[in-house]
Formats: sequence, C-alpha cells, structure tokens
Amino acid sequence: MKWLLLLGLVVPLIKKKSLRRNLSEHGLLKDFLKKHNLNPARKYFPQREAPNLIHEQPLENYLDVSVWASGGAESFPGVFEDGPGTSKTVSINYGTSSMTGILGYDTVKVGGISDTNQIFGLSETEPGFFLYFAPFDGILGLAYPSISSSGATPVFDNIWNQGLVSQDLFSVYLSADDKSGSVVIFGGIDSSYYTGSLNWVPVSVEGYWQISVDSITMNGKTIACAEGCQAIVDTGTSLLTGPTSPIANIQSDIGASENSDGEMAVSCSAISSLPDIVFTINGVQYPLPPSAYILQSQGSCTSGFQGMDVTTESGELWILGDVFIRQYFTVFDRANNRVGLAPVA
Repeated sequence: MKWLLLLGLVVPLIKKKSLRRNLSEHGLLKDFLKKHNLNPARKYFPQREAPNLIHEQPLENYLDVSVWASGGAESFPGVFEDGPGTSKTVSINYGTSSMTGILGYDTVKVGGISDTNQIFGLSETEPGFFLYFAPFDGILGLAYPSISSSGATPVFDNIWNQGLVSQDLFSVYLSADDKSGSVVIFGGIDSSYYTGSLNWVPVSVEGYWQISVDSITMNGKTIACAEGCQAIVDTGTSLLTGPTSPIANIQSDIGASENSDGEMAVSCSAISSLPDIVFTINGVQYPLPPSAYILQSQGSCTSGFQGMDVTTESGELWILGDVFIRQYFTVFDRANNRVGLAPVA
C-alpha cells in the first residue's frame, strides 16, 4: 500500500465539455479553424510575432481544455495553467475578439486555502462570441514569477510565502478519458497516484517549466529531437506540440489526415496497431501509447499532436501538454527547480 510522501492541499479537478466540442456542436469549429492559424508558440514567445501582434495571447490554445477547478469566494471554474500572471493593465487580442481590464487585489480561495492580498486581472470587456462557449471563467498561472509581466507575485508564490503549504512545490494528476479524479496538490505529493519512483529532471530555463529532452523515437528510430531539444511541461496546453516538420511526419506515420472540420482525424480501428512514441528525458524513457496520443470522443478519433513554429536558442521546442501529463504524474518543484515524472497508477 502506498502512502502520502508529503501532505499538501488536494484540489479536485472537474472535467467538462471542451471548447472544441462546444464549437463543433454549434457548427462553428470549421469556420473558427479556418480563420485562425493556431500557433501555440505565441503563448510562450509573443515577442516573436509581428509588431502589431505583440500583445496577442492565443486563447485558442484552450480549444481542447476540459479539466477545471473551482476557486474564489463564490466558487468559479478556472484553468490551472503553468503559465504567466497578468500585466498591470489587461489588453488582449485573440483573433475573433479581445478583452480588456485592470488589476485588482482580493482574497483568492483555492480549496481550503485563502490567499490574501492577491493581485489578479479583472476583465471589463469581452466582445465577440469566443468566451461564450468557453466553460472556464479564469486562468490561474503556475509558472515562475519571472514571466509575470506586471511584476505581480503569482498565487502559488503567495501561498508559499504566507506559510499556507508545507512544501515549495505542487503536483498534478490528470485522469484518463472521461474518468473523474484529476487533482492538483499544492505543497505535497501523493504517491498513490503513480507507480515506481519519481524521476527528477532539472529545469533548464526558469520561466515556464522548461526542461531538456534527449530524443523522440518510434519503433526504435529517432523521429525528432536527434541532437536534443527543449520542452515545456504545461497543464494549460491540451495537445502535444512540436515543430511543424517533425509533427507533420508523425501525423503521416500514424495515418492522420485533415477532416472536414479541419482536425487531424485518425481511424479509431488503427489504435491497436500503432506504435508507442518514446520521449527520452534525462536518460529515462517515457513512452506514449497510441491510446494516449489518439483522442477519442463520441465515436471519432483525432491526433493529439499539433505543429507550431518556433526555435529557441537551445534548439527546437516542444510542449508536453495534457496528452503527456495524463500518462505521467508530474511534480513542479520550485524549491529545487526541477520537474518530477512517474507513470500514473
């Protein structure tokens, strides 16, 4: 029997219908994908966009997000994301519309924790239809404070500084498919959520939770990251994203092709015959089975991979989103600047 290694605040996560599914059911998905070039890289490197897009925050990144938590004085749903806080004033363009607002102070309640004098962004205007179909009301950033453009102290830093958690870390378990039981644990690690031992990976850049990857292979052959690459472990990104060229090769290898809705569809019957895709990180192999990287919903199957266009000073960049995290219990250790990974139980 496994026991708690470190006791922390456990916050249950709630799975609801994704924005992608909401748009699809309202007949808006095809038009949305046609109008917007989804490039998750904008979220991490907005300065690499054209000057007139420098303030763009691609909320399209949340198209597939479907796991939420309740928080706040009146309990509203929000996305836990390993991304940044807000700027002093909030002015965001995201394709179909925009939002503007200001910063405010209040007590933020997450589970049993009351975080006093917390700065957060208050939305004043949200024109357009985009957020109407989004099942979340807010975003709680969990990245390093260095990327909080306002200089505001993020929520987790505040609750640690106030002595509200026992360890300077948080961990995430995402349940598979439509099962319940996903949690984020502030200040602790629950070993009942994983098997074996945690493998620790040093953070390579203290901004987002960025780490180094050794290689990516399929059937024993290197298909990407041949000379090593960088990856960001991010609960706020649902898919597993990487450079356009290797992602296109992976889509071809798994038989994915664009359907009438603009999604990369895969035959559901092929899942049993597709190979694992293996990420080797800090000398340890992390296989992703086809049941993980093929997303199944209402009798249809789509690829869990998505291309993006960005290269860092350290080489190509990948985003290990929820497709990866559902397979591996993840610890974000601020005290030691490292990420812990272990197969989910």
